[in-house]
Amino acid sequence: MDSSVWRVLGDDGAALVAPTGSGVLDGETVAVKDLFAVAGQRVGAGNPAWLARAPVEPVHAPAVAHLLEAGAAVTGIARTEEFAWSLTGANAHYGTPPNPAAPGRISGGSTSGPATAVAGGEVSIGLGTDTSGSIRVPAAYQGLWGFRPTHGAISGEGVLPLAPSFDTVGWLTRDPDLLARVGAVLLPAAGESPVGGSLTPVAALLDLAEPDVRSAVDNWLAASEASAAPASGTPWGDRDVPPFTGLPDAWVEAVRVVQAAEAWEIHAEWIGRHLEDLGPAVRGRFEFARSLTPDQVVEARGIAAEARSAIRGLFGDDVLVVPAASSVAPPAGDPGAAEAVRAATVALCATAVLGGLPALAVPLRTAAGLPAAACLIGPPNSDHTLLSLRPRS
Repeated sequence: MDSSVWRVLGDDGAALVAPTGSGVLDGETVAVKDLFAVAGQRVGAGNPAWLARAPVEPVHAPAVAHLLEAGAAVTGIARTEEFAWSLTGANAHYGTPPNPAAPGRISGGSTSGPATAVAGGEVSIGLGTDTSGSIRVPAAYQGLWGFRPTHGAISGEGVLPLAPSFDTVGWLTRDPDLLARVGAVLLPAAGESPVGGSLTPVAALLDLAEPDVRSAVDNWLAASEASAAPASGTPWGDRDVPPFTGLPDAWVEAVRVVQAAEAWEIHAEWIGRHLEDLGPAVRGRFEFARSLTPDQVVEARGIAAEARSAIRGLFGDDVLVVPAASSVAPPAGDPGAAEAVRAATVALCATAVLGGLPALAVPLRTAAGLPAAACLIGPPNSDHTLLSLRPRS
């Protein structure tokens, strides 16, 4: 067992949890991010001190239970970054899971353990969460299909929260057919919004990507014969409310502040007694959260609400196309390289976060053969339709 990837595995190669039923996921195997309740196990949240005091869970989180009922087996509980609050995959206590698709490069987080387990062929499904990119970034870095659903479409019961305004249950696979079958199990069947417009690239967001990633997405769009404008014929940059020429800095900062405020509200009591038990990166994020004033939080919540309304107002039945991450996976062991691309990646991920929108990561390759990904962002509640698109990768 690679302890940077797995916290718990079944004994002697057996599943940790056997299927409880039979269905469309018969024979599939799951790596569960260490935030989900698995009956008989503890939730570790990527932190040894938290794990030591965590109770044994009496029942499965609904997302886990549904996969088991559909025929999948849980192979084990896989690592996450502390409290799922980072995008690199590095955990100060357990290390960084390797990247099978790009050896020597980081795995991407915070659904890092499940992503590595899927990319390495140890399981077929990685069950995780995406608050501000934690499914889409590891998908991009490791050549996987990944899906963040419409916010609130899947119950977060039994999942340790970070920021409920943005938290979503998500998953990763190596192929789109299985990605859609998982969606058929986890997503509600009713209330689907139509998608009938164009695949619509947003130039200003594409410009945030490094040239090799931008080129990979452009080439994929050209091969897909995607339109450069919505079905209405009005270029995105000419829309009135507001011109979608990128995300204002205030919108992206609102994600940061609201996420931090909610993380502190949820975890303050424990963090206040265990700050020294956190790795330096996550400790710094909680220290920032503790420093926020009520006025800052109120202002950020207002900006986030305005952004949500504005972003949703831009959608007819079109699908936005942006890079899932701004670069290929940075080299492992070089925190400066990861930090250099972090802001652009957070900004790219923020459209779906602020809009509460479904987002599909489509694996691509750069000219140098490294994994990258396009991200297709659909209207609210268009989850099943996005998953049925089967775009070529």
